[in-house]
Amino acid sequence: MGQKVNPVGFRVGFIRKSDSSWFASKSSYPEKLMEDEKIRAYLEARMAKASVARILIERAGKKITVTIRTARPGIVIGKSGAEVDKVKEELKKLTKQEVELNIVEIKRPDLEAKLVALQIAQQIRGRMPYKRAVKQCVAAVIRSGAQGVKIKVSGRLDGAEMARSDEFKEGSVPLHTLRNDIDYTAVEAHTIYGRIGIKVWISRGDVAANQSQRSAGKPNRVGERSIASSREKKRSSN
Repeated sequence: MGQKVNPVGFRVGFIRKSDSSWFASKSSYPEKLMEDEKIRAYLEARMAKASVARILIERAGKKITVTIRTARPGIVIGKSGAEVDKVKEELKKLTKQEVELNIVEIKRPDLEAKLVALQIAQQIRGRMPYKRAVKQCVAAVIRSGAQGVKIKVSGRLDGAEMARSDEFKEGSVPLHTLRNDIDYTAVEAHTIYGRIGIKVWISRGDVAANQSQRSAGKPNRVGERSIASSREKKRSSN
């Protein structure tokens, strides 16, 4: 029997940091953990249309820093930053602490597993055939530069009487390679036939290889110029 491990938690401490970065004593740890869950639940419900991929929480003393990674920063910020100020005040009332809010824009949303899964869920709720929705997202993920993608859809697919599961895969998704940056999420699409489960795995490539390229001065993308290589050329010419 296979033992399933969450690919994100499996890589925490190796190539990935935890979404909650803070230290607490044994007595105060449960309270702060539940507070983090309340913050995330509140922000995800309030910014349901803002394409929020991750919510990072850091604590330092009596100050909480919340970082929101979103593909639509304009919706989160609002006109002249009015929406951010409202969210800050509401979080202060919720936590009774000083809150700092940071908004980070996601430039390639097709490489975020949660955003891809939410897009598929929205299309399934809109009566689009699940095969077409999944195949479109798989193609978009590969075009964005992913090494591989795997999507699994389960439930009463297309209104069938019996629940089943269907899996789509393209490229390489090495789940047991810890240095490979894999983003994973699981969401549900609520339809008139019942709940459809959607799981998405996206492989962004080898983190160790990318770091070694930077240390060696090799270009990561086409058109990038290596600083180290230009220095070597100057030395050889002299």
